[in-house]
Amino acid sequence: MSRTTIRLADYQPPPWRIPRASLCFELDPDRTLVHARLELERSAPQAPLRLHGEDLEPIALKLDGRPLDASRYRFADGILEIADAPDRCVLESTVAIVPSANTRLEGLYQSGPMLLTQCEAEGFRRITFFLDRPDVLARFEVELRADRGRYPVLLANGNRVASGELGGGRHWARWVDPYPKPSYLFAIVAGDIDCVMAPFTTMEGRRVEVRVWAETADVPRCQYALEAALRAMRWDEERFGRAYDLDQYNIVATQHFTMGAMENKGLNIFNARYVLADPASATDADYEAIESVIGHEYFHNWSGNRVTLRDWFQLSLKEGLTVFRDQEFTSDLRSRAVKRIADVRLLRARQFVEDAGPLAHPVRPPEYSEINNFYTATVYEKGAEVIRMLHTLVGEQAFRRGLDRYFSTHDGGCATVEDLLAAIAAESGRDLAQFMRWYTQAGTPRLDIDEDFDPARGRYTLRIRQHTPPTPGQAEKLPLHIPLRFALYETETGEDIGHRLHGDAECHDGLIELRQAEHSFHAEGLRAPPLPAFLHGLSAPVRVNRRYDAGELARLIVLERDPVLRWDAVQRLAHAAIIERSASHRDALVEACGALIRDRDEDPALLAECLLLPDVATLADACARIDLDALIREREDLLDLLAETHSDAVADRHAELAALEPDALNPRAAAARRLRNVLLAWATRLDPEARLATAQFERAGTMTDRLAALACLVHFDAPHARAALADFRAAWAQDPLVTDKWIGILVTRPQPEALDDVRALLADAALWQPTNPNRVRAVLGSFGRSNPVAMHRRDGEGYALYAEQVVALDAINPQVAARLATALEQWQRLDEVRRPRARACLQRMRDGARSQDLLDVTTRLLEG
Repeated sequence: MSRTTIRLADYQPPPWRIPRASLCFELDPDRTLVHARLELERSAPQAPLRLHGEDLEPIALKLDGRPLDASRYRFADGILEIADAPDRCVLESTVAIVPSANTRLEGLYQSGPMLLTQCEAEGFRRITFFLDRPDVLARFEVELRADRGRYPVLLANGNRVASGELGGGRHWARWVDPYPKPSYLFAIVAGDIDCVMAPFTTMEGRRVEVRVWAETADVPRCQYALEAALRAMRWDEERFGRAYDLDQYNIVATQHFTMGAMENKGLNIFNARYVLADPASATDADYEAIESVIGHEYFHNWSGNRVTLRDWFQLSLKEGLTVFRDQEFTSDLRSRAVKRIADVRLLRARQFVEDAGPLAHPVRPPEYSEINNFYTATVYEKGAEVIRMLHTLVGEQAFRRGLDRYFSTHDGGCATVEDLLAAIAAESGRDLAQFMRWYTQAGTPRLDIDEDFDPARGRYTLRIRQHTPPTPGQAEKLPLHIPLRFALYETETGEDIGHRLHGDAECHDGLIELRQAEHSFHAEGLRAPPLPAFLHGLSAPVRVNRRYDAGELARLIVLERDPVLRWDAVQRLAHAAIIERSASHRDALVEACGALIRDRDEDPALLAECLLLPDVATLADACARIDLDALIREREDLLDLLAETHSDAVADRHAELAALEPDALNPRAAAARRLRNVLLAWATRLDPEARLATAQFERAGTMTDRLAALACLVHFDAPHARAALADFRAAWAQDPLVTDKWIGILVTRPQPEALDDVRALLADAALWQPTNPNRVRAVLGSFGRSNPVAMHRRDGEGYALYAEQVVALDAINPQVAARLATALEQWQRLDEVRRPRARACLQRMRDGARSQDLLDVTTRLLEG
């Protein structure tokens, strides 16, 4: 099998259009018949009619009402080619597909009592013949026919316009979507499911029925998702002026889903973990994630559906913009500071690592071999940061006007990144030509800071140089347009004197706009050098290379009002203490953490973020050569020191927080739990009996507290850990989502022997479900990404098991297998013992690959 490459430079408009598509499904898990009627129009002279189709059994083909004999068409290598098709014609086809055998979860597949679809990116071609690309938009009419007893609920895109009985216990429903859409947004669901429902009236006066569907036993756990959907609908009206446009909005939860959720027009299909919640089974993090993902998929109704993509290279046009919108949604409804820190932590832990490794690619890649492999942190998280920079540069009002123009201009069609930038440039009056480089250049820019102070003249000079390191396929980089928020703190008073800074770049209101490779600034009349602070709110996804001594960072923690920079100052102290083994930074961190623990004025959730040290992957990203043993050892020693030094304060604050509405689900109680459970982990380090964790596990009134206590017991090898784990497992044996939670705790136990736990899980037929992506992620995803001790064992046994399982999974679900392989993206910087073993692991995956997905990822990892 060889890799094929698709290039943006080769893009051509579709040679055929499909204005209307009528589909009829005769649903059966073992043999579904799909009857399709496509109205076709040639848009490129003399272009042959070629349609996509994979894993289809053709039964009948008609062109303009006449059967096609074998001499007039050819179906091979995923393409149906029909000879001598007129410029306007109607193609009717009947094909058979087998949903029950579809473990790829692309196209139509079976999940428990449901048949449902996943078509992004190229799944529709596994349903029927079609020009399966995002710039071919059709108006769909769909009829579903099924056994009423087995599939009493029949859903599709758009509005249901009719339904009835067929006889013989079968029934039908017809759905019409009035809006043109690409095939990747097509969806149907049929199943024995039930729902919760609420009405919603849009700002335009439309009455909408909003329903959240799930298997009947899970319906009571859908209420929170329904309320989140209503909040998202109202928020999008108030913040962005976007109203819903159909009479029905359906959300369906399924236990088998490769991604998080899918924004199909009017019929969003969700991984059940982002829908199902109740006080007994869901954590505080679950509730927040459900609200965020519900919002994300709903916001796609405009940023992705009403205006879609011209081609898959523009993926971040919908995903980056919509991630930004869902981040703002959460920030407006919850703590903006805590949300921003969480987003920055994720960006640094995943996207910065991706940008520094063999899988680095621009936000808009110039080419791909398998588009499924570009649903990445770069496209999503960095893409959102690019949109945030636009918002920073032009301001809220111009940004909103620009989006309004973009939606109005391209409504009902497809667009490119250039189209979005043109709309925002037109409304803001800003030249965004250089800004476009954020979409075309890979890598995380570095800002090198040089300073000089002339005491005789009282003149402070600041020089900022930007540089983006080489990445695969891009050796040379051009300067970017970077919005840099900053402050200059006067030495004696701590006053921000940034307004006194002048130089060769636009500088106003605490914002410098960097455009050149180097800029120089100065401030006059100072008695001492000021203390600079950069990247307030992480105003750009860059690294700042400015060496802060321990005293400067300690001072920033006190002076800074920006929560991201306060948090970052703590992270910098930890980095220096762990990586450089700096005693001064270690001591400053110990002191700072003591002050944070004793701070009764700050949001406890923000304090919890500050007390969480950077994880091993983030620390490793800062190392030219990764000494995993040293990083893990130094990090653990530092945590032990913090716990020992502040043991009394930890105990006092934990007890105090435990008394604050311990079982309530409001934001104040959730914030208290967040800090209390960070402190619980510190306290458990000092107690071999884990008495506090044991007590919390036994008495916890929320899943958040119970899981936090269980993690402490398991990860610190408490005497009662195995008994607690067995009790928890038995109590939740019938709940797959909660089962995933305890599995995740077990496989991330930070001991080499955790590999034995993984082997035991894989051997347990009741637990190991390789066709369920959630279970695969719980076992192998958690192990590969979050257990560096066992995954990266020096004997290579972790790698060997991982490679074996990834190759096996590739035959079941290639997308899941390929994503698992990316856990080794830092392999080239590992030590001399681990590096060859990690390489052998990747080679085994590549040699055993059966899919383009895994072959593409492993090849790039090995050759990048």
